Amino acid sequence: MNCVFKNKTRDSSWKQYYPLMNEIADAVEQQCQIEKKACVSVILVKKKRIHEINRQYRHLDRPTDVITFAASEGEVFDFDEEWELGDIFINVDAVVAQAKEYGHSEKREIGFLFVHGLLHCLGYDHMEEAEEQEMFALQRKILDPIVSR
Repeated sequence: MNCVFKNKTRDSSWKQYYPLMNEIADAVEQQCQIEKKACVSVILVKKKRIHEINRQYRHLDRPTDVITFAASEGEVFDFDEEWELGDIFINVDAVVAQAKEYGHSEKREIGFLFVHGLLHCLGYDHMEEAEEQEMFALQRKILDPIVSR
């Protein structure tokens, strides 16, 4: 799977996590048995920007940790080009805060937010309890071998 990264934070240290997200993308590709060439965009932003996006597109006037805009709601189109999965916006301020809150590394937190967003791009959701259990179990199955808790 091809990941296109855009760092909008003005802090180049976040680029250290690009290889991690590529590794997670490959694990998702294997675990979800994606056979078509796929591409996802990952945009790293600060709290203020994700707040604006959340307000504009979800009508929620607060920041969040990750927002996903799936391109095709999980449908695979029969094109010769790559399957564009969508855009994943990750709030790096939330990465730092939530890593401290949950007592794990920033590496684990950004990995969690990325896999969460990527699964949303593939059509997974957590609106119902059964869906949440399935999605969160899959997140752990993918992430735990790559980044310990």
